[in-house]
Amino acid sequence: MSTQSDVAATQPALRIGGLLLLVLIGLNLRPFLTSLGPVLDLVRSDTGLDYRAAAILTTLPFVLMGLLAFLGGGLVHRFGEQPVLLGALLVLAAGCGARLEVGSGAGLILTAILTGAGVATVQALMPGVAKRWFSDRIALAMGLYSAALVGGGALGALVSPALAAATSSWRWGLAVWAFPALAAVLLWFWQAPPVPLQEAASARMSVRGFVRNRRAWLLAVYFGLANSGYASLVAWLPSFYRDLGLAAQQSGNLLAWMALFQAAAALLMPLWVRGSSDRRRGLYTVMLLQALGFAGFVLAPLQAPLLWIALAGGGLGGCFSLSLILSLDHLPDSRAAGALTAFVQGLGFLITATGPWLVGALLDGGGDFTSAWGLHGCLAVAMLLVSMRFDPVGYPRAMRVPVA
Repeated sequence: MSTQSDVAATQPALRIGGLLLLVLIGLNLRPFLTSLGPVLDLVRSDTGLDYRAAAILTTLPFVLMGLLAFLGGGLVHRFGEQPVLLGALLVLAAGCGARLEVGSGAGLILTAILTGAGVATVQALMPGVAKRWFSDRIALAMGLYSAALVGGGALGALVSPALAAATSSWRWGLAVWAFPALAAVLLWFWQAPPVPLQEAASARMSVRGFVRNRRAWLLAVYFGLANSGYASLVAWLPSFYRDLGLAAQQSGNLLAWMALFQAAAALLMPLWVRGSSDRRRGLYTVMLLQALGFAGFVLAPLQAPLLWIALAGGGLGGCFSLSLILSLDHLPDSRAAGALTAFVQGLGFLITATGPWLVGALLDGGGDFTSAWGLHGCLAVAMLLVSMRFDPVGYPRAMRVPVA
């Protein structure tokens, strides 16, 4: 059943403004991560971080994305959707800006907590918001949002090392991402579709209500494992190619290319499957692309690096958007679907967070990247097989709506 906000969002001006807002918010959710990898060697040299401590800078935000996803609904119920989202964007801006003055590894970890908390809160709420604003165009809306999210990762990987080189300071390369977060705050006041008071008052749906639902757990584990390669590549792809002889800017450019392929696939894959409620052909495709990309990193990383990055990046970008849409598809009500997606992201990002740390521990223990990329390739094949479970005919039987 359409809500008043759904009706309001059908007005052309509100629909365009809402899409612009989704895109700008999405652009803010990854540069704080991808900006770090290309300058990580400089950061480690300046702050004395070892590999495992450096991995915390990527792992910790993913942990926060998991933990805070469970709290988003409660925060909205207590403080309201707009204050929570705007507050989270301001926390993100503060965390990025603080990196301009940070002087130690402990200070960098504190900024990772701030930025991770801001992103985690926004990321937990936006899929439900998008479904409410664009219930009749959810594939397009989530495709644009996901494409912007991973496209922001490309900007982080490309702009930050260039700015660090131009200013002779990695701090400026990391701190610059405070500005687009502030721009998103301003655009929210101008263009966000309104939330009627009666809907806002009843907007809380229990994430805990999904704890006993087996399909919710399957979706969460699937999301975490299917997207786990992203966290590892964001943290370690530049270092992987630095070890193979590439310069810092070149390795950062490869991460930027990966994010660009992710952005294209995050937009195009949902559009490819939008004519059907069955998303499985898209899921099969993106998991196969991931498996081929990681196989290339293992077998011939220098022979065709852009090809492997295109395959892995396309698979990961398409997987992220399709796995979010998959969760939203399971329930027709935007509030219940948003709560389910929060549960899926909460547990899923906790799983994803283990990837960069495990790779760092492997490197500190004398290992190399080959086994890590091989593991991610095997996970992609396994998740391709799990994708067969997601027949939309079975969604009503698989799901129970939690009690508010």
